[in-house]
Amino acid sequence: MLKKYWHIWVIGLLTLAWNAIGALDYFMTQSKNETYMAQFSPEQLSFFYGFPLWVNASWAIAVWFSVAGSILILMRSRYAAPVLGISLLAMVATAIHNFLLSDINMQDVVGNEAVYFTAVIFVVALALWIYAWQMVRRGLLS
Repeated sequence: MLKKYWHIWVIGLLTLAWNAIGALDYFMTQSKNETYMAQFSPEQLSFFYGFPLWVNASWAIAVWFSVAGSILILMRSRYAAPVLGISLLAMVATAIHNFLLSDINMQDVVGNEAVYFTAVIFVVALALWIYAWQMVRRGLLS
């Protein structure tokens, strides 16, 4: 059984590592870790530290639910799919604020890299959500 469904372990472990990077970024930003935050300009720091409460909550849900979703995949739990779906929706809410609703948007503060990296994050999150649903449909996550 392990050899037949090896991809669950590969996807679970790779995405857990990927999502852990996002969790680390969230934690370091929220804790205002001086060493980590030294890489950002004063304008960027002002942007990150100026998030309204709902954006911080949405970002937290996006990050921690994605970590939980990867763990649930490794546990072969069907709950991985809805948890990853909630994470994806929270990512959308956060991005709407960061690129559309804030007075100065993330692209203005960080540059085009913000758009590209956000796109990569969405593609990975969407692919992982689709993968989890497919595994539930096939009965591999139960």
